[in-house]
Amino acid sequence: MPWPPSAPRPDRRAEVITGAGASDTVDTDVAVVGAGPAGLALSLMLLRSGVRVALVEKSAGDPAAAGRDFHGEILQPGGQQVLDRLGVLSPARARGARRLTGFRLLDRGRVLLDVDYGRLPGPHDHLLALPQRHLLAELVAACRVLPGFRHLPGHRVSALTGGPGRCTGVVATGPGGRRVTVRARVVAGADGRYSKTRALAGIGAGRTEAFDQDVVWFSLPAAGRATGTVAVHRAPGSAVLVHDTHPGRLRIGWTLPHRGWPAVAARGFEAVRAELTAALPQFADLIREHVRALDDLRLLDVFAAHADTWVRDGLVLLGDAAHTHGPLGAQGVNLALQDAAALHPVLVDALSAGDCSRDRLAAFPRLRGPAAEAVTRMQRIQAKALLGAGGPAADMLRSRAARLVGRTPLGTRITRRIAYGPTPPEVRTDLFTVPTPSPRPA
Repeated sequence: MPWPPSAPRPDRRAEVITGAGASDTVDTDVAVVGAGPAGLALSLMLLRSGVRVALVEKSAGDPAAAGRDFHGEILQPGGQQVLDRLGVLSPARARGARRLTGFRLLDRGRVLLDVDYGRLPGPHDHLLALPQRHLLAELVAACRVLPGFRHLPGHRVSALTGGPGRCTGVVATGPGGRRVTVRARVVAGADGRYSKTRALAGIGAGRTEAFDQDVVWFSLPAAGRATGTVAVHRAPGSAVLVHDTHPGRLRIGWTLPHRGWPAVAARGFEAVRAELTAALPQFADLIREHVRALDDLRLLDVFAAHADTWVRDGLVLLGDAAHTHGPLGAQGVNLALQDAAALHPVLVDALSAGDCSRDRLAAFPRLRGPAAEAVTRMQRIQAKALLGAGGPAADMLRSRAARLVGRTPLGTRITRRIAYGPTPPEVRTDLFTVPTPSPRPA
């Protein structure tokens, strides 16, 4: 769809606003808050459709910096497909990634469930452990070479502008306390599970304690010890998730009873490390060598959330800001990218019509709300099936389920649903009107 004649033409410059010498006011079409996968993918799609975007991000650092760490890095085929359509999957992967053939459930070394993604059609017939800093760096680089892009790293949103029930922009505080007002026709809040945009709008997070587990994460150098899969190792009283990551490391998630970490930590570091080595005897040497203090372990509060509303006049929430999920099933980044793909044509249509009202934007939650709810339901079932209590009866049920998923056409359909979601949106490349030059280094 061509840019409407009544709308202002995009600037031909991409600008990074760091604070010093920056204008107090930025005029744009869409203010995107949050430079994670959802915010950056949405920004890139909009820019390629000739829409001006101002991206507000609280972090001032280079997203590719080696010291930055993110939990979500497993890409399902659905997320890979979105990135492939945008032309960023191959360069992000070239920075370093690990191909994973599928998912396994093991109990004391015995394979109970083996889900082979190779049964899916190519080219995305696998999981991909892609460090999020690699993905973010490529998305930022792709945005920077497009006209109409204003980037505000190191800026925290402190207020929303507009009258009662209508959002017309954001106020952000940058380096040195400098305040920048971003005037926009739409604000897209993509700033994560603890969204400041959502809170400033007075929208409830809709948090529910849907899961019985929290997860403690850590990673280990493991050159030559690649597993090639995402695996859940069941152990007495807990379960441990393990997958390869770049470069030559293992990422490990130890599941604990919800809000049970203080009691576990109170037992002391040596007791905690002993429990980990008992749960993963094949990696006991690596755990003893590299896990040296409780500070090496990072707790992730696991919960589900579905915001009370995703849209207001001039405001829309997406990704974790709209709906939050647990880590099981590696759905977070997948859903964020698919949200961006679904929201992109809704915003292009609203901007073209000059109508960014709640009613016009409501097409987005109608599309994506059922998908988000379906993932929460699926994760509850997965948590009970994979992480729940053991025993002869439970093990027999898991064995039957394993045969169903691993050996039947129904199992292939289940795998495809997990890989792509119930209603995967297409990237609307037909709405792209701006040629894409070669990206400059991030």
